[in-house]
Amino acid sequence: MNLMSKLITRARDKPQNRTSGSSYSFLFGGTTSGKAVNERSSMQMTAVYACVRILAEAIASLPLHIYEYGEDNNKIKATDHPLYNLLHDEPNEEMTSFVFRETLMSHLLLWGNAYAQIIRNGKGEVAALYPLMPNRMQVERDKNGKLYYQYTTSGEDAPTMSGTSVNLDPSQVLHIPGLGFDGLVGYSPIAMAKNAIGMAIACEEFGAKFFANGAAPSGVLEHPGTIKDPARVRETWQGRFGGSANSGKVAVLEEGMKYTPISISPEQAQFLETRKFQINEIARIFRVPPHMVGDLEKSSFSNIEQQSLEFVKYTLDPWVIRWEQSLSRALLRTEEKSNLFFRFNVEGLLRGDYQSRMSGYATARQNGWMSANDIRTLEDLDHIAEEDGGNLYLINGNMLPLNRAGAFADTNTQTQQEVQTDEEKEVLAMEKRKRKRVGTENS
Repeated sequence: MNLMSKLITRARDKPQNRTSGSSYSFLFGGTTSGKAVNERSSMQMTAVYACVRILAEAIASLPLHIYEYGEDNNKIKATDHPLYNLLHDEPNEEMTSFVFRETLMSHLLLWGNAYAQIIRNGKGEVAALYPLMPNRMQVERDKNGKLYYQYTTSGEDAPTMSGTSVNLDPSQVLHIPGLGFDGLVGYSPIAMAKNAIGMAIACEEFGAKFFANGAAPSGVLEHPGTIKDPARVRETWQGRFGGSANSGKVAVLEEGMKYTPISISPEQAQFLETRKFQINEIARIFRVPPHMVGDLEKSSFSNIEQQSLEFVKYTLDPWVIRWEQSLSRALLRTEEKSNLFFRFNVEGLLRGDYQSRMSGYATARQNGWMSANDIRTLEDLDHIAEEDGGNLYLINGNMLPLNRAGAFADTNTQTQQEVQTDEEKEVLAMEKRKRKRVGTENS
């Protein structure tokens, strides 16, 4: 039975040991532009490389901490937890935390999934994390419906493991999926948008060949007679007048030979406009503002800061939440999940200019929800001593809770009433003494 007959006779309701999302094929490869697109060829496009680098370096450079809930629901850095140094400094003996997160984020952007093998010690604690290549990982289900990860090794991993497959339990894999159909496996943005990227590659190749041919349109050499060796004539012409180094040379044609260009100019083909549009198209795939990939046409001093803040809010935040929740799900034990959590600190990226920050700090200080040391921490300054009031929370004295809105007026009224009562008593006493003196005189 050949392959085609197997595909036709296969029962549609026959169960398969695979996740539903992995059954969809969004493959790298050929495109309508005729250019092959894969994770490596796409990274040769400057716009794709810039978007991947911006997002990968942004996630890698954010401070990553593990916190625990203390008294009164306060958040405290769990610096004594084994995972703190593992994710903040060195996830393994071969790379830093920055390189580890940058690698996994680039996998996530190119393949739609990021995998890392979890190495545990005898106590079940996480001892190390090692990145795994997404193109060699399969997410499957066993006969009981339980997920497992099948990883194909190669000589790049270890010479003794070339071509072998290793089945890993979900507890052994840190999996960060991108957008997908089943919530288990993500699909590649590069594979989904390969036609747009393929067109950008074709435009770039056209421009390179255009200048390689001397920045002149290709054409036809016409001879009134018969040429004995046309290949030699073509090679001679290309050698003398082809290439950007020969641009502008004057050609001398003999024996009635005539050169006729046959290609349209780049201006007529709107070559530059097409390339610019494809750059914006690629930036749209990764939701990166155009000014961050070098397109400043629609950016100005008044809106570029707002665009940078929107980049943090609408582009980075979803990736940050995806990372935080995946780390908690894979690395924390069940009893720890209610008390511990991971958090990327994006406050540094949200900070505006100096004047805006100082205005915000002044409002927070005057309204009593930030102390001087809270502000100095955000500005990377040394703390003020406790005895000098560094940790005091201050508020304006004329501000009262709503239910005490008339308290000051009531106090003044009560004081006035007390003063009036004393004055009345004094007046009555004086009148009493006066009547007594008058009665004594009359008697």
